[in-house]
Amino acid sequence: MYKPEISRGVPGFSGIRTFMHLPHVKDDLENVDFAVIGVPFDTGVSYAIGTRFGPSAIREMSQRIRGINPALDRLNIFDYLSGVDYGDLTVHPGYIEYSYEAIEEQLAPIFRHNVIPILLGGDHSISLPHLRAAAKKYGPISLVHFDSHSDTGRSLDPRKKYSHGTMFSIAVDEGIVDPYSSIQIGMRGTSITKNPYQPARDMGFELLTTDDVKAMEISKLTQLIKARVGDRPVFLTFDVDFLDPVFAPGTGTPEVGGFTTYEAYQMIRGISGINMIGFDIVETLPDRDPAHITALNAANITFQVLSIIAQNKKAKLQNPLEISSM
Repeated sequence: MYKPEISRGVPGFSGIRTFMHLPHVKDDLENVDFAVIGVPFDTGVSYAIGTRFGPSAIREMSQRIRGINPALDRLNIFDYLSGVDYGDLTVHPGYIEYSYEAIEEQLAPIFRHNVIPILLGGDHSISLPHLRAAAKKYGPISLVHFDSHSDTGRSLDPRKKYSHGTMFSIAVDEGIVDPYSSIQIGMRGTSITKNPYQPARDMGFELLTTDDVKAMEISKLTQLIKARVGDRPVFLTFDVDFLDPVFAPGTGTPEVGGFTTYEAYQMIRGISGINMIGFDIVETLPDRDPAHITALNAANITFQVLSIIAQNKKAKLQNPLEISSM
């Protein structure tokens, strides 16, 4: 059972900077429920580079996170989960297709061992190889997507089709994401077209703008998400620009008028019970945030995701019918 080294008396400011002081393990994935994995790649950005340094910044700001979540009935996630920090995947800066192939290949053993990858980006274009790797095991994936952009654009030049704004249209084209059981949440910002979200909706995605979400109770939103995905395998992706720039100044394409960290917490906690098979948090650009607020929030949002994974495991252990059918 792998759990943070700090639980064994290691000071919180010492040692190598793994996520939450988890042991750095790469060779032994037996009895591991989740692996935190850095994907330091930012060749897909359209504006500001530097998210390649996101994984290290998130790990640094995770050092004071402990295992108990007081908001979830004092749940200790390590009572139910064994987790490791797998380190960073090998990427090839400047070469998107080559990096995609490498990322997908390196994630294969993670999925093969039924380990949930907790991926720290990196720009959002890395979600495409994440989804490709997941779909090889699970088939078409349902996507739950928190972001201020739908990322369903298309390049007019087929030689330049990959970027952090096109990966979900490509995923639909490749049949690795089922848009009819997927949902995008939080879109906002100015546009060069009058109907910027119609292409995503035409693909089959349910898309809720920030105004849509702000007009409803969070409990209604989370019920809608859970009804949309049902019991299908879900990949959860969280772009930090979903948050208002006050809470995430360190990102390359900020959009004002967004959400608080607490609102994001409530949304994530509210979707506990979905069949989550993978997660990534992307677009943390530490050079634009000297106070490290963005990385701190990214680390803590990741902990909330781990908390609902632990809740799911706890529920299965407490339900003999589910255990007997596993």
